[in-house]
Amino acid sequence: MAGIPCWQVDAFTDHAFGGNPAAVCWLEQEAETAWMQSVAAEMNLSETAFVRRLPDSMELRWFTPTIEVDLCGHATLATARVLWSEGLAPKDQPLRFQTRSGLLTCRLSGELIELDFPATPPIQIDVSQELIDALGITPLYVGRSKFYQLAIVDSPATVRAVKPDFRKLAEVPTLGVIVSAASSAPPYDFESRFFAPRMGVDEDPVCGSAHCCLTPFWSQKLGKKELLAYQASARGGILHLRWEGERVILGGQGVVVWRGECLC
Repeated sequence: MAGIPCWQVDAFTDHAFGGNPAAVCWLEQEAETAWMQSVAAEMNLSETAFVRRLPDSMELRWFTPTIEVDLCGHATLATARVLWSEGLAPKDQPLRFQTRSGLLTCRLSGELIELDFPATPPIQIDVSQELIDALGITPLYVGRSKFYQLAIVDSPATVRAVKPDFRKLAEVPTLGVIVSAASSAPPYDFESRFFAPRMGVDEDPVCGSAHCCLTPFWSQKLGKKELLAYQASARGGILHLRWEGERVILGGQGVVVWRGECLC
């Protein structure tokens, strides 16, 4: 698999070294899963995406440093940015990706890349002592979505102050934990952080799939279909969101920061 073109894109940001970095690898032919996992471990980013052309769409797969995942927003946005900026796909047509979560589409809308993703609304569950011990706080509400647990707290200050015990958090029975609160600082509607030590990512700087859960929750809570969210990691990220029933539209920008080749 020598000579594979690769890029790194900072997703959900309009400037380099912000948002969430993802690697994107362009494949001319099908690759072995073990090789893709090794490349993702070498990249050591929260996600590495592998994309290749199919007859009427493209195949897209996502890997953390330790596992392949079913859904990833920021690496999908990164892939779209690469395909359009490198002339590998026409900008005036939506991108169609075949993924482990079915067909996903992306389109340009002004300066934003919009991802059409499945909504994964949470269902309220009991607050477990193991979650309290792992986060070091007692949430006001805990919900479980298809992939993650959602912990709602009293303020953005609490969101930003959380210092999880990642060893304990990895024992909570979920792929990841979202901590969120309504925003107290316009123009944002809510803020969040996302932790996924079970997937080899202690804190994901900006997580699109987490917002497939957050969007329907906050849309119902705030009575708004369109939302602006801030992920309050050290790098920070901005997401333009729209809830459309069983779908969530995730909008954001992406900046290509390097390109090269994988030689192994």
